[in-house]
Amino acid sequence: MQKQFLFFLLRWLVNGFALWIAAKLLSGVEYNVTEAFTTFLLAGFVLSIMNVILKPIALILSLPAILVTLGLFMLVVNGFIVWLVSAIVPGLEMGFWTAVLVGIIVSVCNFLFTTLVESDNLRGKVRG
Repeated sequence: MQKQFLFFLLRWLVNGFALWIAAKLLSGVEYNVTEAFTTFLLAGFVLSIMNVILKPIALILSLPAILVTLGLFMLVVNGFIVWLVSAIVPGLEMGFWTAVLVGIIVSVCNFLFTTLVESDNLRGKVRG
């Protein structure tokens, strides 16, 4: 249970950092510069919660579109989740297609984080 909580906290920080990176890279993301730290920390938390609760439901409902597009509709689902986060978090605004691009950046950051954590766990199991 403690490892899962630590993983959630780290994922929260990675999501907030990935949103900040996306905001720096893309011009369509608007945020309050004076409150950027709290904005992205809150947005990372909301995104982590939505990925746990809402994303599985959205994936099941959009499964036919995901199958027909050979998985490319996942970009739209990720963009929709990020767009909802921007609608919920005060001080963070973006359009839907910008949210799709932000979703790609966040997904890449989460993939790298998961790969790093799993490779570290695998090395620990081999040694121990």
